[in-house]
Amino acid sequence: MNKLAVVALGGNALLRGDEKGTIEQQEANTMDTLENLVFLLKEGYDLVISHGNGPQVGNILLRNDAGEQMYGVAPMPLDVCVADSQGGIGYMIERMFRNLLNKHGIQRNIISMISMVEVDKDDPAFQDPTKRVGMIYTEEQAKKLQEEKGWAFKPSPKKEGGWRRVVSSPFPKQVMNKEVIESLARQGNIVIAAGGGGIPVYFDENKDCRTVDAVVDKDLASATLASSIGADELYILTDVSFIYKDFGLPTQEKLEFLDHADTMKYLEAGTFGEGNMAPKIRAALNFVENGGKKSVITEAKKLADKSYGSKITMHYND
Repeated sequence: MNKLAVVALGGNALLRGDEKGTIEQQEANTMDTLENLVFLLKEGYDLVISHGNGPQVGNILLRNDAGEQMYGVAPMPLDVCVADSQGGIGYMIERMFRNLLNKHGIQRNIISMISMVEVDKDDPAFQDPTKRVGMIYTEEQAKKLQEEKGWAFKPSPKKEGGWRRVVSSPFPKQVMNKEVIESLARQGNIVIAAGGGGIPVYFDENKDCRTVDAVVDKDLASATLASSIGADELYILTDVSFIYKDFGLPTQEKLEFLDHADTMKYLEAGTFGEGNMAPKIRAALNFVENGGKKSVITEAKKLADKSYGSKITMHYND
C-alpha cells in the first residue's frame, strides 16, 4: 500500500500578504506551490490536500457587508461564507493541479470536497471568542451590530479606534466524510478537503446537524483528518523552512529534529510564538500523538529537499 500524506497549504501558498488578491495572482501562487508537491506523487504517495482560507473568506465577508449596505442583499452567515471559500479555492487548486499534472505527464484524478467538521457545542472556546473576522467597524457601528446580530467585538490592532467581530475557534472532533476521503485517496485520487479548517457543526439531541459561528484552526483540522484516515505523514507548509527556538531573538536556534517530549518542553516554556508557530506545532504533535509517523513543518519551496524542514516524531529513533 502506498504511503498516504496530508499536506496543509498555508495562507501564503495562495495569496501573498502584499497582493491585491486577483484571480491571476492566486492562480500563479497556487501553481508555484503545487509544483512542490509533484515529487510526492513521483515517489508513489497518495495525497490529501487541505488549505487555509483567511484572506479569501475575509473578502467574502466584506462583499457580504457591501452587498447588504449598498443593495440590500441578504448577508450569508459565516458557515456559508466558509463553504463558499472552500468551493472557490478547491476549484482553483483542482484546475491548477490538473494543468500541472498534464505538464508532468502524470495521470491522477483530483476531487475537491466541501468539508464539515464536528465540534463540541460546549467547547470552552465558545466562552472566549478570539478569532477576528470581517471588516473593521467604528465603535458605534460595532455596538449597533452587537445589539442587532448578537456579534462579539474586540478592538482591532490594525486601526486605532477600530473594532472587529470575533468568533470562537473550537477543537475539531472529526472531519465529516473521513471514510470517503480515505477511500478516494487510497484509490490514488488526489483529494482536497478540510479547507479553511472545515465548516464547524455540531449534532443536537435529535442528531440533526447544526451550525455555529466559529472557525476551526486549519492545521489542527488537517492533523485530525490525517490521523483519522491513517496517514503516514503530515506536512504543514508555511513561510519559513524550519522551526526556530526563540525566533528573532539573539538566542534563536534552528530545531531540525524534535521528539514529542522535547517539543512539549519548548512549547510549555513559551519558546514558540502563539500568533504564528505554536498552533502549527500543536497540530503536528496532535498527529504523532494519534498514530502518525512524522509531522514536517517547512516552506513550500523546500518541500522536496529533505535537508530542509523540521521533523517531529514521537521518539528520536522513529
